[in-house]
Amino acid sequence: MRWALVRISLAVTTMVVLAFAVPLALVVREMAADRALGNAERQASAIAPVLAITTDRAQLQRAVASTEAGADGRIAVHVPDPDGAVAGDGGDGGDGGEEGTGEGAGGDADGDAAADGGEALTIGDRRTSEADLRAALRYGRAVSLPVDGGTALLQPIAVDSGGIAVVEVFVPSADLASGVTTAWLVLAGVGVALVVGSVAVADRLGRRTVRPAEQLAAAARELGEGRLSVRVPEQGPAELRAAAEAFNAMARQVAGLLAGEREMAADLSHRLRTPLTVLRLNTASLGGGDAAEQTRQAVDQLEAEVDTIIRTAREQRSALGGSEGEAAGGDTDAAEVIRERMAFWSALAEDEGREASLAGVEEPVRVPVARADLVAVVDALLGNVFRHTPEGTAFAVDVHRGGSDTVIVLVSDAGEGIADAEEALRRGHGDGGTGSTGLGLDIVRRVAEATGGDVRIGSSVLGGAEVRLWLNASGRPPATPGRSRRGARRRAGRG
Repeated sequence: MRWALVRISLAVTTMVVLAFAVPLALVVREMAADRALGNAERQASAIAPVLAITTDRAQLQRAVASTEAGADGRIAVHVPDPDGAVAGDGGDGGDGGEEGTGEGAGGDADGDAAADGGEALTIGDRRTSEADLRAALRYGRAVSLPVDGGTALLQPIAVDSGGIAVVEVFVPSADLASGVTTAWLVLAGVGVALVVGSVAVADRLGRRTVRPAEQLAAAARELGEGRLSVRVPEQGPAELRAAAEAFNAMARQVAGLLAGEREMAADLSHRLRTPLTVLRLNTASLGGGDAAEQTRQAVDQLEAEVDTIIRTAREQRSALGGSEGEAAGGDTDAAEVIRERMAFWSALAEDEGREASLAGVEEPVRVPVARADLVAVVDALLGNVFRHTPEGTAFAVDVHRGGSDTVIVLVSDAGEGIADAEEALRRGHGDGGTGSTGLGLDIVRRVAEATGGDVRIGSSVLGGAEVRLWLNASGRPPATPGRSRRGARRRAGRG
């Protein structure tokens, strides 16, 4: 496309330059010829005052020599005889001499006859024929005729004797074309400069036009190859900017849909961990026997398959560039949800000899989180306690309201704690040695950040780990989130 624009510009500019340069070159040549002939006519007119006074040879020669063309031998003066015939028109020089002697002049017959006005006279080198002279006399005006080496200007002029003399001025071909070559070279240079400039401008404009199109095509190829994070810079002409904007919107929509699908698969799979944890723990009370062992193997296999699904969905979601901090939506009573989930886990805690405590759920606590998401959060936190701490380990859940728009949920245990809190919170990673998928804490973090909140891990008063879930009850990001998060990080670091 870029080279097509350059070729079009080259063709159009070349035609325009030729359309103007060729006629202008011809005009320049005609102007040079007219200038040379005009100068010759002025040279001929300079002889007219002398011819109007006298036809004396000596005086005419001096007048001719005083002109520029005459000094170069390019002027000839043809003076007719009284009968109108010019020199060389068929008259005999001998007869002229006899007539001259008859007048008693003696000496040069032609000179005497010219002095007396009785003979035709020619001064200078003539280059035209007698027919040309007679034609000039017949027309009665200046005539230019081609001759060898240039052009001859014939200018009829009246003389004192009443006849018509003809002044012949020779104009060389070099004078007719004086300055034409230089003018043509200048015109050619200007034309070439215009063509080159036009091509350069067309190439620059074409590059600005083609580059966004190439970027759009490359992005489309990358999107087709599965790289959904690709975006196109919105630049170039209005049409390409609109196309880039539409492409980016489409890419975001596709990435969002696929990420949502993967997120749903991962969340649903992770929610299966809760009943699987109960089943796994209950199989321990089945005792021995083949049936009990097969049940335990089946539960282990099912748990392994669920873990595989979770990891696969997480990897694909990360590759798709799943969005962070998606809107949580909903309005749920956190106190009610926590009471229900604690009642569910309390039965298993009793079986394992775990001491469980709950505080801060006596009054409703509204949070901008969908009920299903909040259930998944609580199950993930409690499930981690049962999964990663030995039987008999106590745990506690505390709910605090910190002002009108802050809700804090603390899940503490008396286990060994978490050695690397930052690693545990990293997206898609577990705690480093228990085989965890890491999706549980990621679900907790994602829900918290959707409200403008935060998740931190520290040391609990029970001696083990403490997961602090901070929710923004207003659903808006805090005025100074950086301070709250830095404070939480410092508190986690102290553990």
